[in-house]
Amino acid sequence: MTPEQFIATWKDNPLTERAGAQAHFDDLCDLLGVAKPRDPDNYCFERGAKKAGGGDGWADVWKRGHFGWENKKPGRDLNAALKQLTDYALQLENPPLLVVCDRERIVIHTAFTGYPDEPREIHIAQLVEPEARQILKWVFTDPEKLRPEKSTAAITADAAGQFAELAKAMRLRGLEGQAVAHFLVQCLFCMFAEDEQLLPAGIFTDLLKNAGNDADKAARRIEKLFAAMQKKGGDYGDHDIAWFNGGLFKTIAIPPLTAADLQALHRAAADMDWRAIDPTIFGTLFERGLDPAARAPLGAHYTDTGTIQKLIQPLISEPLAAEWENVRNALLAGVSGGPKSRQGKASRAAYQGFLLRLNHYRVLDPACGSGNFLYLALKALRDIEKRAHIGALELGLQPEITMQTGPHNILGLVIIEFAARPARVTVWMGDI
Repeated sequence: MTPEQFIATWKDNPLTERAGAQAHFDDLCDLLGVAKPRDPDNYCFERGAKKAGGGDGWADVWKRGHFGWENKKPGRDLNAALKQLTDYALQLENPPLLVVCDRERIVIHTAFTGYPDEPREIHIAQLVEPEARQILKWVFTDPEKLRPEKSTAAITADAAGQFAELAKAMRLRGLEGQAVAHFLVQCLFCMFAEDEQLLPAGIFTDLLKNAGNDADKAARRIEKLFAAMQKKGGDYGDHDIAWFNGGLFKTIAIPPLTAADLQALHRAAADMDWRAIDPTIFGTLFERGLDPAARAPLGAHYTDTGTIQKLIQPLISEPLAAEWENVRNALLAGVSGGPKSRQGKASRAAYQGFLLRLNHYRVLDPACGSGNFLYLALKALRDIEKRAHIGALELGLQPEITMQTGPHNILGLVIIEFAARPARVTVWMGDI
């Protein structure tokens, strides 16, 4: 099939999502000169479709070690399709690529462990270009070609280095260290929030850009934005601003700024995708750069992810996973007995009881530092809950609307209030 033939067939095609999905994919395989999905164990349509509860599978197309692929009708929300693939990534053996498609667009998301998502979007008209077809062919033949160049850790270290240099320059002008730290944590969160679309897109970046070298003007505008984030019903210019109620913006004190400060902040905001920052290490690196005199050297207080997992696995993940297996076995027995049977009612009660247990679960870190242990503990709880939701769906139970686990599950203690700020940001960034 030629690109022109493929485009003529599928542009503005009126077929429904279900009617067109597999035919579209087969034609795409013909266009790219790759095999079609015909191997149920390694490369197939409707991976995981044969579930006890019936319904759709985990992915419309799956290729072991390559990708999970979800199709939608043109114009549908591809972000929702991506969320479905992300939720089922464990069942799909964590493929390195997650692809969503509405026949007019194909969006390739990278999901390599330890690397950020660098999406590539290919519109149907671009398929006449050999470069676009080569990228798509690599999805099927060589996903490694699409691995991002820089790891999440490297991107995070670069970001922390930039903030450390800015903090140092501000302290050398005689500004008080904790005031500088608090202000820069607020700025960091704004950069993350605008990239995550919790704030209007580009609002903080544009504020810095439009202020130019006028430090006083920038300070007034930053103060106004922070004040809008501090309360319900806040607004900035023509934008309604969400309320950020975690206490980060309770204190607003913009330190004296220079044109060089503004340029450094603008570079950080404009040049980085702050969604790629790894919350498990950023808090420590940032904290170290802000107040090195008050902190031990990095090796003395930074606990790496692997070491933290040696605690989390036996203390949280493994016991809760064992509890879930007992509940799952009860659910299996309930399915065989029917939903109105004594077994069926008891199994559903056990499932709801397990979710309630997750909701009430608490983890306390009495010396939480930059929050890495707390973030990874919360992630472990979330992973267990997702596993429970997926298992219950497979057995025919109604899907849960909300997650029971969240930041309320974790508690941390620090000696001074300032030290809690990086920990809060670490947890917030990781939970969003």
